[in-house]
Amino acid sequence: MRRKSKEIFVGNVGIGGENPITVQSMTNTDTRDVERTVKQILELEETGCDIVRVAVPDNDAAEAIKKIKQEINIPLVADIHFDYRLALSAIKNGADGLRINPGNIGSKDKVKEVVLACKDRQIPIRIGVNSGSIKREIIEKFNGINEDSMLYSALEHIRILEDLNYNNIKVSLKATDIALTVKSYKKAAESIEYPFHIGITESGTPWTGTIKSSIGIGSLLLMGIGDTIRVSLTGNPVEEVKVGKQILRTLGLLKDKIEIISCPTCGRTQIDLIDLVNKVEKRIHNISKPIKIAIMGCAVNGPGEAREADLGIAGGKGSALIFKKGQIIKKVDEDKLLDELIYEIEKL
Repeated sequence: MRRKSKEIFVGNVGIGGENPITVQSMTNTDTRDVERTVKQILELEETGCDIVRVAVPDNDAAEAIKKIKQEINIPLVADIHFDYRLALSAIKNGADGLRINPGNIGSKDKVKEVVLACKDRQIPIRIGVNSGSIKREIIEKFNGINEDSMLYSALEHIRILEDLNYNNIKVSLKATDIALTVKSYKKAAESIEYPFHIGITESGTPWTGTIKSSIGIGSLLLMGIGDTIRVSLTGNPVEEVKVGKQILRTLGLLKDKIEIISCPTCGRTQIDLIDLVNKVEKRIHNISKPIKIAIMGCAVNGPGEAREADLGIAGGKGSALIFKKGQIIKKVDEDKLLDELIYEIEKL
């Protein structure tokens, strides 16, 4: 069962409560380069990104948000570190949310200025705790970087905002270590009501980072923890969104595409199953049907093991059987199999 959390909104996108889990990403362009940043955000939108974050290292970047917002369609979060004035400028220029830790931007008066500006425009703040940025005194208090020091750090930032009567908050507790991340969110779920942004920070390249993020994010989602996710990859952020969406599909939390089940092949396989699966994936990419397709190499893994599939094939020698819900409907020669399968998919 999914953890119950407070509902907030980033722009028009609901997070927490009964809202679906969203996928976020962050641009890797120079935010001051409006044209390149907009181009990348539009690519992210096309891939299915729900919310985008941009770095705000100086006031020029904060002011660029105004022009960027005019060209994009999804909510934009400004990523701020240390300087409360950048937060104020980002808010003024139309940011839909902030990623900023209130304990790191100066005096209470400075934090209050940011909070008042956020209240005025109903802009949420994400408190982002990373294992590499916990204060030394907290690390010493809890004998190292662990789930206790991660949680205490988050609670410290939360208290600053709550003392100012502000609760439009989202929280993340990320580490590069999967076990630490999972333990931290699990512990935080016992005492924090705010929605969680989850992910494994700095997880690596599109190959290793995809595996690491899928294990970490997937583990949390299976526990019912997580309201919005980001897959942090060293590469094109479009890949982050693709992986994030696929994690949700794999767990049955997003049903917007056809799911393919395919066997690993073995010595019994007598058709070119690998080539067939690859071709089917390409042909169905833009078909938005929440159905399950099984592509199996032989009768052993055919209608029996894949009975739960809406539609499938079981390969034979130069031909295959097509079945629906475990019931055989036709036998097709291998050279016609792809077209016949797509025809049956479109009929569903």
